Formats: sequence, structure tokens, C-alpha cells
Amino acid sequence: MAKKKSTTKKSSRRTAGSARDAAASKKERDKVTRKKIEQLAGEVVQASLKMRDPFVDIPTRTVSNTSYNKKKRILEMGDATQRRNLFNTGQAKKFMQTLLLAKGCRDLIDRGKTSSLRGMFYAGLHTIEGTKEKTFNDQSESDVILEDLEVALDSLREELHVFAKKRGAMVGNITLIDSGDEIDCRRMGSGGYAIPSITEPNVIQFKKCEADFVLHVEKDTVWQRFNEDKFWQKHNCILTEGSGQPPRGVRRLLARLNRELGLPVYCLLDCDPWGHYIYSVIKQGSISLAFESQRMAVPDAKFIGIRAMDYERCELSDDVKIELNDRDITRAKQIMNYPWFADKKPWQKEIKRMLSNGFKMEVESLITKDISYVTETYVPERLTQMDLLD
Repeated sequence: MAKKKSTTKKSSRRTAGSARDAAASKKERDKVTRKKIEQLAGEVVQASLKMRDPFVDIPTRTVSNTSYNKKKRILEMGDATQRRNLFNTGQAKKFMQTLLLAKGCRDLIDRGKTSSLRGMFYAGLHTIEGTKEKTFNDQSESDVILEDLEVALDSLREELHVFAKKRGAMVGNITLIDSGDEIDCRRMGSGGYAIPSITEPNVIQFKKCEADFVLHVEKDTVWQRFNEDKFWQKHNCILTEGSGQPPRGVRRLLARLNRELGLPVYCLLDCDPWGHYIYSVIKQGSISLAFESQRMAVPDAKFIGIRAMDYERCELSDDVKIELNDRDITRAKQIMNYPWFADKKPWQKEIKRMLSNGFKMEVESLITKDISYVTETYVPERLTQMDLLD
């Protein structure tokens, strides 16, 4: 196998300094975040006292307000905002929801507690006195408002003391510190280390890393095969999975492993528009969370497969073909036109070939060759040849 870019191997490597430094940093961030929340509330109060219509300006999280920075190779949010006024019947509910959740986040900071997205929904849920109107119809409403708060306050969700449901796992040649507990990812059994939703340096520090690269796979079913076959031992790497499109915690951890430890990140995803989109999100960031790209995107991530040519290259049977539907075709054409894919001939060729084939394939299709074909043949060959898409 070709020599990978290796990390500096030290017996005790930490990027966040001591636990004491991390705690002090967290305390300072809490003060800053609390001040931002109070400033937002103060502006509403001042407008009310002056008999003016109170408002909150929310940066717009849309395609039209998102641009691709070619130099940084990430998506960035523009300056456009949407104003929410209290005395506008179409905006009043969202205006009040924004202040309600802002208060909830301020209370969490004051108490030194954290809450889940689901918990924040229930914490703010009640029927407005004298009406039959509920503050939230369902959790999707409160989730969107919390994202709005992040961009309005220029604060990460973690800084608001809110976390999401855990999704994703990791195993491999790395030891880390999670909230003061030492975790040896070489000894995590069949389930691996559950990647938390908050993977900031004040929570997770890297102690000892011997791995040469990170292999990120799309689904838990594929990850289980790699873990069971001890791929990470044989090829000296770290294995991660994100249960489909990886949540923020997984993406942030991949970014930290790449930037702080210098580990190349290779992505093994399905040969379909959704696998291509997942790669795009890992590499450049997402439109709805463009304000987080600087922190979470991995511009140097590479796509290892599965590829449209693999149907013939790996001599797969017709049984693995999944016909492209109209939605797949539309999505594939959209992805081809993304600025970060539009000028890359290998990606244009890849997507065109998939469309020409008329079918998509999952990574699991390689099992038709042999249950361990993907771990013992496919990925090792791609790594040896450095046969990757960028």
C-alpha cells in the first residue's frame, strides 16, 4: 500500500491544552454567549420602550445567500438577513419563539447545564394563556429556531448548551480524553466509541494517535464489516461512520482529526446522488449550515468509492443495479452544477457515467463478490493506487 501522510506520533498529544485550560476557556465562552443573548433581548426591550415595533434580524440560510469560496474551498454564508417583527402577523410567532428559546439557552448557561434538541422543544412547549395556541406545533419548529439563534448570535449550538442525538461511531488507533475520561478506541468492542454531538476541544482532547489516515464510511452496516475484519489494525487507521449524512459532531471530529493531527480523510460512500451529496457536505459544508463550514468542512477529504465504473471493474452482477428514478436524476444534475463540482472533470465524468448507466449502487453491493471483498480487496486496492476523487 502506498505510504499515507502520517501524523506526528507522541505519547501524550493534546490540542486543547490541560483540562484546566479547557474549563477556563469554556467559562469565558459562556460569558460571551450570555452577553450576546442579553444584548439581543436588550435591543427588543429598548425598541418596546420607545414605542417601536420590536424585531430580530436573522441571517438568511438559503442558496441565494450562500457562496463558494474557491480559495478556502468551503461554503460561506452571505450578509442577507430576514427581519422578524412582533407586530407582523406573519412573523410574530417566530419572533416570540426566538426569544423564548433564547431565554431557555440563557437559563442553561446560568445553571451550567446542557439540554438536547428534544429537551429544548419540551422546555419551551406550553399553551399560551387565554388561547388554544401552543408555542410549538412539533420539534421541527424549535430545531429551526435554534439554528436561527446560532446565526443571529454568531454562536455555535454547543455554546448555547444544546446538543443533538448521538449518531456515529469510531474505532481505531487513537486514544482520546472525553470529559476527563480516557478512551482507548482500540478497545471498544463491536460497537465502537459512540461519537458525541459535542466534540469541541473543551470536551474531547487527542492524547495519543498512531493512525495514518481516517476512513469514513456512510452506514453502520458497512462500518461493522470493517470493524469485525479489524481493518483499522491491518491498515493502521481510524474508522468512522455517520449513519447516512453525518451529524455535526461527526463532521466536526473529522475536521479536527484532519486539521489538528494531519490525518487524510477518505470517504467510502454509495454510488448515487445522495452518496455524492454526503461527500459534498463533508468536504465543503452544507447550505443550511454554511455558517459552520469553517469549523466543520474538510476541504482535503477524498472520495474513495464506490464508483460508477465499479460495476464493470469489479465484475458485479445485474442484481446490484438499483434503477435511477426521476428524483435521483434531478439531484445528480443539481450536484453536477455545484460550483465545486462544475469545474472538476473527474467528477463530471463520474456523475455522467452513473447517469449513462441508468442505475445506482450501494457499497453493500460488493458483498456479492465476497463478504469481505470491500475490506480485503476493494479499499486496499484503491488506497494502494491512490485511486481517489477530489
